[in-house]
Amino acid sequence: MTMPQSFSLLKELMSNQPATTAGNEVIKNLKGLGGKHSVAVGLSGGVDSSLTAALLVEAGWHVEGLTLWLMSGNGSCCSDGLIDAAGICNQLGIPHHVMDTRNSFEEEIVQGLLKGYQEGITPIPCSRCNRSVKFSSMIKWTKENSNIERIATGHYARIRNLKEVDKSIPFSKHVNKQYQLLRGRDSNKDQSYFLYDLPQEILGKIVFPLGELTKSETREEAKRLGLRTAQKPESQDLCLAEKHGSMSSFLDHYLPPRQGEIVLQDGTVVGQHQGIEHFTIGQRKGLGVSWKEPLHVIKIESETNRIVVATKDQTGQKSCIVGEINWLSIHPPKDTIKVEVQVRYRSRPVLATLTPIDSTQRDSERERPYRCKICFKEKQFSITPGQAAVFYEGQVVLGGGIIQLQSL
Repeated sequence: MTMPQSFSLLKELMSNQPATTAGNEVIKNLKGLGGKHSVAVGLSGGVDSSLTAALLVEAGWHVEGLTLWLMSGNGSCCSDGLIDAAGICNQLGIPHHVMDTRNSFEEEIVQGLLKGYQEGITPIPCSRCNRSVKFSSMIKWTKENSNIERIATGHYARIRNLKEVDKSIPFSKHVNKQYQLLRGRDSNKDQSYFLYDLPQEILGKIVFPLGELTKSETREEAKRLGLRTAQKPESQDLCLAEKHGSMSSFLDHYLPPRQGEIVLQDGTVVGQHQGIEHFTIGQRKGLGVSWKEPLHVIKIESETNRIVVATKDQTGQKSCIVGEINWLSIHPPKDTIKVEVQVRYRSRPVLATLTPIDSTQRDSERERPYRCKICFKEKQFSITPGQAAVFYEGQVVLGGGIIQLQSL
């Protein structure tokens, strides 16, 4: 059989250094996946997506690169990323396609983000972007290109197909769906938190080669393969912040300053602010307030344009309401269940009980109608409306939703 040109080029790039044990295991697993081995890889121009494409080429897959043009300007999701993505495809000898998604990104993410901040919540754009823009656009592209069966990205997460695993593997008493989303093996890089909102039909199309790798192994594999992005620094900010220099600058670009008061819970004025959009629940630094004790933001009042602050011992919350839930790996529970909940990307999962709430008429009209009450075993200090609460059972993502209220 004739060796594909892309694999021949990849062999030329390889150093004499052998693949890591984990890298060899990834390649083995990719070769063993069922179905057609054809894939569109979402390329951002970073090392993670670059190695994803290279490993799939090394495993003998038909690979094409697909870069989503989210917005104009500099940054990993903009012109810089497009150049590096094209360069990687040239290195690997695979086609590179660019899909213009600027309009959908502006409508779904930018405008949604601004609306949320104006209403006094702190929206989480990444999970919404994954569902509404990135993965949905990639799936649409594959449907228009019938020779491509799957999509792949450089996310640190894993997918389990229950029809292909040993049924004796213990999971839970809940009814399973076919595909489960699992945490990535590298706990420091696990990105399952941002993927909770994906539907089953998309999970069945995704390949996450890096889910079994650590970040250091990714760098090592990229260096072994001679990828041009092997030493590229990792992006630390949202793409919106990269374009404007900071999240604060992004908000200032769109929203005019609106001066208001910073107050204690009893209404005592302790400071002034230039816009509620610059604050988030739990924030301590940058309040511009001098007080005898450190103060934290506990409430953002859009109606009064006020920021309410308190000392840390007054900030804990025992419960919250979560809505717009996507039950990803299980069917919606009918009774109270025990879960681990993660309320921020970098927060640790905490034990809690989850109790379903009957949907209202307004809920039933939503794409994600499910709601629940979360009761934490211990008080939490950064329960933030607009952020995601993601439910886990061990390594498995059960589902997740948007925090609507800090407490009842």
